[in-house]
Amino acid sequence: MVELVVARYQEDIAWVRNVPESVRATVYNKGLPLAPDWRGVIVLPNIGREAHTYLYHIINHYDSLADLTVFTQGKPFDHAPDLHKVLRAAANGELEVGDFKWLGFLVDTDDKRGRRLFVPWSKNPSREELPLDEFYRELFGGESPESFRFYGGAQFVVSAACVRRRPREFYQRALDLAESWPLAAHCLERLWDRVFGVSGVTDELMNGRDTVYLKQIKDKQPYGY
Repeated sequence: MVELVVARYQEDIAWVRNVPESVRATVYNKGLPLAPDWRGVIVLPNIGREAHTYLYHIINHYDSLADLTVFTQGKPFDHAPDLHKVLRAAANGELEVGDFKWLGFLVDTDDKRGRRLFVPWSKNPSREELPLDEFYRELFGGESPESFRFYGGAQFVVSAACVRRRPREFYQRALDLAESWPLAAHCLERLWDRVFGVSGVTDELMNGRDTVYLKQIKDKQPYGY
């Protein structure tokens, strides 16, 4: 079974109606109410961004997770324009996931204080640092790596077996942090593969680079440049 978990705020999620019928779609809403014909929507308090939503789902469905769960934001296509293709492949048993698969086309690197990406980010006008090192210690124990490689957008596919290699209590600790740390979702965006105990970006992919594009860009360079 494949399940799509959508963390919605105020986005138009009409696209969810176009996913394959065999994919179970679960929508969590933290914003304005949806139209009455949206049945089965789960309303959550508007805290913790998509990270809180994902963790809530994992904790509450820990023993009944789908074989594969696709976690996305309400407007997923800016980061994963091929999402419908991914969902069709997953529904047909053709998606190669293993334990975990990031969704997206931009692979990037941030340092343990967010100085490379988060500090100069246009939506961070105060130039606040991102305390990834502190968050890492709180969640995992031990010292943080110097840098983190991840796909932008906090969207991914993970297997139930992979999720359950960690106890439910671990995800509860992560949820508590998502509720209490103002920047937790930005930290977790960089950490989701590590949350599930895997490395989602290989050295071969990065090939010594900090940023890799996995689709053609305007100057029509080959993928990865």
